[in-house]
Amino acid sequence: MARDRNAINGVFLNLCIMGFFAILSSTMSKSPVLKPFSLSLGTPTNWTGVVASASTIPGILVSLPVASLSDIYGRKKFMLIAGLIFASAPFLYLLINVWWQLILVRFYHGFATAIFMPVAEASIAELFPTKRGERISLFSSATYVGRVIAPALGGYILFVTAENFHMLYLCVAVAGVTALITALPFLRGEGHIVSTQKPNSRGVVKKIFHGWRTVLHTRGVLNASFVQASLYYVYGSVEFFLVGYLLEVAGLNDFLAGIIIMSIIGIAIITKPYMGRLSDKIGRRKPIILGCIISAAPLMIIPFIKNFWIILLLTLIYGFGFASVTASTPALISELTPKELVGTSMGFLDTIMDVGQALGPIISGLILATSLQYFGVFLSLSILLLLADLSFILSKIPIHK
Repeated sequence: MARDRNAINGVFLNLCIMGFFAILSSTMSKSPVLKPFSLSLGTPTNWTGVVASASTIPGILVSLPVASLSDIYGRKKFMLIAGLIFASAPFLYLLINVWWQLILVRFYHGFATAIFMPVAEASIAELFPTKRGERISLFSSATYVGRVIAPALGGYILFVTAENFHMLYLCVAVAGVTALITALPFLRGEGHIVSTQKPNSRGVVKKIFHGWRTVLHTRGVLNASFVQASLYYVYGSVEFFLVGYLLEVAGLNDFLAGIIIMSIIGIAIITKPYMGRLSDKIGRRKPIILGCIISAAPLMIIPFIKNFWIILLLTLIYGFGFASVTASTPALISELTPKELVGTSMGFLDTIMDVGQALGPIISGLILATSLQYFGVFLSLSILLLLADLSFILSKIPIHK
C-alpha cells in the first residue's frame, strides 16, 4: 500500500515538474518576444492579432477529442505526444524567415498545451479520487509558476543578448526538451495513468460521440462549465484591458502596472491549493458561489480608483476569488461524470474555458469603443460573473463531498 502510494506521488511530482517546464517554455515563446519578433519579420498590422491568437485555436479544436481518446487508449501516449511538441516546436522558430511562417509555428506549438492540460488533469483526477480539488490545484499552481517566471526570464534574455530572438528560442527549447524528458517515465507502464477501456480501433468514433453526449447530458455539467467559461472570459479581459486602464487612466508606470497584473497569478499560486483542499472537505458549491462574488465585487470598484495600493488590493481580492472558483470546477466536473469519461470531462471543460478566454478580449474591446469605455468593460465583467453565479446557484447541481 505504501509502495503504491509512493509511486502515485512520484507520478504526480513528475506531472507537476513537466507542467512547470512545459508552461514556462510555451509562455516564454510568446511573452514578451512574440510581438517584437513578428514586427521584425514585417508582419502586416491586420495580421498581428492572428499571430497572437494562433496558438489558442488548437485548444478549441483538439482538447476535447484528444481527452476523449485518452479515455480509450490511455493517458501515456498523449503525454508523450505533448512532450514531443513542447520539445520540437521551439526549434522551428529558428527556421522562420517570413511572417506567415510564424503563424504556422504558433499553431503547431499550441497543440502541446491543448493536449497536455486536459490529459494531465484527468490523470490527477484518477490518481487522487478523494483529493481532486487539492491535487489539481497544486498542479495548476506549478504551471502558474512557470507562467509567471516566463515573461521576466524572456525579457532578461532579450536584454542581455541585445534582442537575439534565436538565442531566446534556444532557451525556450531547453525548457521544452526538459518537459519531454520528464514525460518519458510515463512510458514505463507502472499501472498508473492507464486507460479505463481497452483500446479498440473499431467503433472508436462511436465511443467518442457517445462520451460527448453523456457528458453534455450529465446534470450540472453545462452550468459548471458556464461558470468556468465566464471566469476565463473575465480573466482574459482583465489581463489585457487592466494594463490599458492602469497606464492610460490611472497614470501608473509600466513597472507598477506589471506588479498589479502579476499579483493575479501570484495570489492564485499561493491560495489555489488551499482552496482546492477546502473544497475537498466542504464540497464544491460554497467555494464556487462565494468565489464568483469575491471576483465580481472589486471589478466594479476598479474604474473609480487610481491609487496603486488600492488597485493592488482590489486585484488581489479578484485573484483570490478566481482561485477559489477554478480550484473547484475541474474537480466538480470530474465527479459529475462517469469515471470512464474523466478525460472527456476535462477536455470539455478546457474547450469551454478556451472559448471564454478567447471571446473575452474581443467583446470587451467592442465595449471599450463605446462611450462607457473602461467603466463599461469592468461593469460588464462583474455582471457576467454574477449571472454565472446565479445560474450555478439555481442549477441545483448534485454536490459531492
